[in-house]
Amino acid sequence: MRLALFDLDGTLLPIDSDHAFGEFMVRVGWADQAEHRRRNDAFYLDYQAGRLDMDDYIDFATAAWRDRPADEAQAMRQRFLREVIEPALRPQARELVESHRRRGDVLAIVTATNEFITRPIADALGIPTLIATELERDADGRVTGRIQGVPSLREGKIERVRLWLARQDLRLEDCDEVAFYGDSTNDLPLLEVVSRPVATNPVPALEAIARARGWDVLRLFE
Repeated sequence: MRLALFDLDGTLLPIDSDHAFGEFMVRVGWADQAEHRRRNDAFYLDYQAGRLDMDDYIDFATAAWRDRPADEAQAMRQRFLREVIEPALRPQARELVESHRRRGDVLAIVTATNEFITRPIADALGIPTLIATELERDADGRVTGRIQGVPSLREGKIERVRLWLARQDLRLEDCDEVAFYGDSTNDLPLLEVVSRPVATNPVPALEAIARARGWDVLRLFE
């Protein structure tokens, strides 16, 4: 059994879907432009620096849409997919995914971005397994603004991958090969435990680590 695991933002996408969704909320008038953009940008900088408080961020990031009727939120999510994500899905990223599919590898996206945003993106890429930050829902199915379980950020990516495999009575060590494609130092914990780490469109800090350790470096986007 071979696994091909992909980070999403900056790896398969040349944009950050989480930050872009916040910008989209401003554009469609669901969030205040000045305040929402200020906080969205600040959280994004915290993420890039490896100090993001996921609990605070999820509360902020879901506030613009979580109290709206479910069908309205779903429709806006599909509009985001059409207007922002689909134009950003580059052929070279699709081909990377397809090359692993042709090999018969088991594919999964492993992303810190929440599942409300990323489920349609995974579907667009034809990747059924999505390991994303899960949103807590109340008894009526409404998003609460809290995280359900372990967020798939940094070391949490390892835990979530191991939990996914455990449900199939498998371990990472049971796989013949585990490739993981990631772009930032937030991906470093998972890159360090797989058998084939690939620094993909890496930020300078990750590229320096990858080259020092002899890892593959892949550039899908210029």
